[in-house]
Amino acid sequence: MPTRLALHWQILIALILAVIAGQLSGTEAGIAGVSFYAVYDFLGTLFLNALKMLIVPLITASIISGIAGVGQGGSLGRLGGRTLLYYLASSLIAILIGLALVNLITPGIVDGEPARDIIGLQAADAELEQVTGRGAGDIADVFLRMVPPNVIDAATNNGQMLGVIFFSLLFGYFMARIEEPYAESLYTFWQGVYEVMMRITDLVMRFAPIGVFALVARVMADTGLGAFVPLLSFALTVLAALALHAFVALPLILMLIARVRPGRHYRAVAPAMLTAFSTASSSATLPITMECVQDNAKVSRRTSSFVLPLGATVNMDGTALYECVAAIFIAQAYGLDLSFAQQFTIVVIALLTSVGVAGIPAASLVAITIILAAIGLPAEAIGLILAVDRILDMCRTSVNVFSDSCAAVVIGRLEGEEGILADEDGQARRA
Repeated sequence: MPTRLALHWQILIALILAVIAGQLSGTEAGIAGVSFYAVYDFLGTLFLNALKMLIVPLITASIISGIAGVGQGGSLGRLGGRTLLYYLASSLIAILIGLALVNLITPGIVDGEPARDIIGLQAADAELEQVTGRGAGDIADVFLRMVPPNVIDAATNNGQMLGVIFFSLLFGYFMARIEEPYAESLYTFWQGVYEVMMRITDLVMRFAPIGVFALVARVMADTGLGAFVPLLSFALTVLAALALHAFVALPLILMLIARVRPGRHYRAVAPAMLTAFSTASSSATLPITMECVQDNAKVSRRTSSFVLPLGATVNMDGTALYECVAAIFIAQAYGLDLSFAQQFTIVVIALLTSVGVAGIPAASLVAITIILAAIGLPAEAIGLILAVDRILDMCRTSVNVFSDSCAAVVIGRLEGEEGILADEDGQARRA
């Protein structure tokens, strides 16, 4: 199995080769009567189908096992409530920062025109009609979709994943509250499903270099290097939003709630953030995060062993921000003016899917397909952002891990722990 660092290099090489291959082949060149463009299209579609295949079982098993794990042994009390409240609040703040910047900068608009023609986006008129002409009354539909009349039927329709997520949250919560023999059996089953889906996701990601190569080469064959102009603006928008969250919003939370100095916390968790950047996996970084939080930040083992593993599963600030910005960027590139109801839908789904996204590289691509389907955009448009996804994946994972560590400090302070981020003399450094 290739290491995460090796996977990054493979995808980087695939991107370079895709740019060259797409430029050289165009849409006409081929061999033995088969055009290279058709090969790109086949491989890219196959990779997208594999991502879509993971959506229902991965999200469902992740949420159910994660929520049930919190509730086992009666631990979903004050500590669990504070932790979940922090994670929901910090993710919501991140999403709103991303929403504000992407609407302010409008990276999907180039020289006053939608970037779809520059990028090579194609959408049928019927698909465009699905996302136009909607009003504020559609907000009610968001809540109606949260409670589907048939959850099995909803699971077969990506546009109804909101209902599947809501059902999974309820199922996991009450699964931990039934009699022990049944609860243990169910937890073992769903945890097993989650582990299997993690393995399958890892298998699919092994072929990510091929999928990225095909999708990017297809775009390059269609449009050439001009496609990367709006992508640069998109990448800078995401990076600016991530920087605001990591260097403004989260430090303010540390100062105002935990009453500690953010600078010392940055130094304490720097090894974990660098590891997260290099691996693009909050799950793989978890052991180092726990070591930094316990040994450097001096958060108790009781708090850190509960907050951090939960955060690696359900707290994805950077991912939620990225999902929101990516979906609205794609809509802008299509020339769509999203209504308040549609942007509200994106915020809600980005918040909920960030809970269920596995802490592995590029897992957010699965969640973005859900958001695109919910607002009526074709999932194929996700190929647009893959050219810059890897570096953004590494950056947003660092933000995810930093938010987890901030949660441990905040919850530890609220639990009355002393000595967190203390000086050498043992006194905590207050803001």
